Amino acid sequence: MPRPSRLPAPLVPLAVLVLAACTGEEPPGPRPADGALVAAAAAGDADEVRRLLDAGADPDEADADGRTAVTHAAYGGHADVVRLLLAAGADVDRQDATRANPLLSTGETGDVPVLEEVLRADPDLARTNRFGGTALIPAADRGHVATVRRLLETDIDVDHVNDLGWTALLEAVILGDGGAAHTEIVRMLVDADADVSIPDGQGVTALEHARAAGYDEMVAILTAAG
Repeated sequence: MPRPSRLPAPLVPLAVLVLAACTGEEPPGPRPADGALVAAAAAGDADEVRRLLDAGADPDEADADGRTAVTHAAYGGHADVVRLLLAAGADVDRQDATRANPLLSTGETGDVPVLEEVLRADPDLARTNRFGGTALIPAADRGHVATVRRLLETDIDVDHVNDLGWTALLEAVILGDGGAAHTEIVRMLVDADADVSIPDGQGVTALEHARAAGYDEMVAILTAAG
């Protein structure tokens, strides 16, 4: 004779239901499904993120690569979601498999509103990306003027050298296009007392790179600083 099928376990423990019935309170709903918070954060759905957090979602929920909900929100440019998650206790410094985190994402994206939310959470400015660079270095090489300006208002190390042997100043020259944005970044870095004498791994300075590339305005700035 076949055995009766096993009934599924209740989503809410029976004791909780009894207690709720005695007190007249609504029983709690089931905990959010794994991955729901990451998906909502990546989509920028602030209302859903708030609902999931209220329902008990882990603010540090991460995907299979270790990228947290707040890092997904940061890359998506969802400053309001970043604010929600950090206020809920999300770890601002946690890095994923590629070593990305909310602060380092802003060096890539140049997203100042997200950066402002991240800075309010007192991030570790010395954390480095997969190339061994702080957030300032990719911001400089990608021409994110406003992001560089804001980062220079913090205590970030202006002369940090990444695994390629380059500082933010070197990257602004080597990887920049010599245009207005990268020239302004060179000016800002020099004004922030960046050491113009630091060479790359081959012993070539930012000034020598600027001369070789024909970036005359950068040459003038760097010459005056030297």
